[in-house]
Amino acid sequence: MKLLTLNTHSLIEQNYQRKLLDFVRAVSMEKPEIIALQEVNQTISAKAVEGRINEYFPCRDNITIRSDNHVFNAAQLLCKNGVDYYWTYLPIKNGYGRFEEGLAIMSLNPIIETEIITVSGIDDYNNWKTRKLIGIRTQNYPDEWFFSVHYGWWDDEEEPFAKQWQKTDMYMKKHNRVWLMGDFNNASDVANQGYDIILNSGWYDSYTLAENKDNGVTVAKAIDGWKDKVSIDIGMRIDQIWCSQKASVESSKVVFNGINYPIVSDHYGVVIDYDRGD
Repeated sequence: MKLLTLNTHSLIEQNYQRKLLDFVRAVSMEKPEIIALQEVNQTISAKAVEGRINEYFPCRDNITIRSDNHVFNAAQLLCKNGVDYYWTYLPIKNGYGRFEEGLAIMSLNPIIETEIITVSGIDDYNNWKTRKLIGIRTQNYPDEWFFSVHYGWWDDEEEPFAKQWQKTDMYMKKHNRVWLMGDFNNASDVANQGYDIILNSGWYDSYTLAENKDNGVTVAKAIDGWKDKVSIDIGMRIDQIWCSQKASVESSKVVFNGINYPIVSDHYGVVIDYDRGD
């Protein structure tokens, strides 16, 4: 089974339409069963999509999907390529005064259930520090939950990662197997911070489990939120895929890095292959 995560930066990206097509072409070739996306934007002023949207599974009532919604358009283009994805979208906050920024998950198999968790102490659409997670359960894999995540920073005094992770860890104990996929905003090589907290909570990093892997770097330059925090000379691995149970991970590969598919965002993506054993 193949999983993909990517912080899309979507509508904010220069040459966005070309990058959207590059993303769709890559997904059409890779065909991950589950795709977790972060910073999935739609313009607040854009026209609402009317009528029934094929393969869309609302995660709550009264969500408006707008014409330039990143995951909506990706799904439409994939369908034209003969690859049908079911998907859900959660708008979380106002971005840059122009966008609704949110999370999305795409699945090759029908979605049968969703969950939304607020992990930040703040729950305010107009506060950019609001953090939520969205998860799905699918028809073909009903015993596994897949969450798209985008956390705050370790050293944020108002919304520290440690508190957000504590809420996440406690909540997930009710599920059998959980995959957390996304932008953790905690570099894997920094000791005694977010990465070690997750590891010490009993979770498994798919990258370290993988039999075959590359250098894992998903951010190769200074980006928003990191410019005054660390040196990016050698890059960081902040986009990660964690599992609540040990899994047989065959490979972990960085994508959309200019080597494996064109760059489409200020983050690179991660694809893993794992054996479910069935």
